[in-house]
Amino acid sequence: MSVDVTEATFEAEVVERSRQIPVVVDFWADWCGPCKQLTPALEKAEASRDGDVVLAKVDVDANQRLAAAFQVQGIPAVKAFRGAKVVDEFVGALPPAKVEAFFDGLTPSRADELLAAGDELSLREAAELEPRRAEIAVALGKARLERGAEDEALEAVAGHEADFAAAGIAARVRLVEAGVGTDAFAALDGGEREAALDALIALIADADDSRDDLRRAVVGILADLDPADPAGREYRRRLSAAL
Repeated sequence: MSVDVTEATFEAEVVERSRQIPVVVDFWADWCGPCKQLTPALEKAEASRDGDVVLAKVDVDANQRLAAAFQVQGIPAVKAFRGAKVVDEFVGALPPAKVEAFFDGLTPSRADELLAAGDELSLREAAELEPRRAEIAVALGKARLERGAEDEALEAVAGHEADFAAAGIAARVRLVEAGVGTDAFAALDGGEREAALDALIALIADADDSRDDLRRAVVGILADLDPADPAGREYRRRLSAAL
């Protein structure tokens, strides 16, 4: 159920509350026809999320300083607060489907929750829910590699060749099957990333059929590093030199 917010209660009901849960603020007025069109969609979106989002309503006529503070120039104006700041907003009476999408952007999807859980069973369910998301496929592939299920890891990342990390996992599986780089991947699994990268790059010079997969494997490992990481830049330079 939505809550009416005033200048006196805004800080507590919206700003502070948004540190724990997203708060959607509807700036409206009784004379505003589009506001009345939008209200049912906002209330339905809030109700369907079982308390994961709060809907607050601000009457701009009665709270003109609030409207001015948030630069409300047309109504309905809807602003979403999370972490004590505005993270998304729109103006006008959007259709219900777009209102639902707006609310969806404020809360994690079921797939996001499963991805955060991180265990293989959860990741498999997440991949079934959102098969096009490469980061889920990569996480599932890594989980399967951890238990030595290379074929299942390859299956997990199938169809995500455009993603560097996914392509790296697929390349790793093919390399291991060909008996190439097994010591390097053992080092990687043991937490020795630099040793693994050193070994894989060293193999490129004498590689023939496995050259492209060695490159993909190295790029896949580097995909986990921050682009600004000096080590990543150095290994990318070395990879380019080796190629």
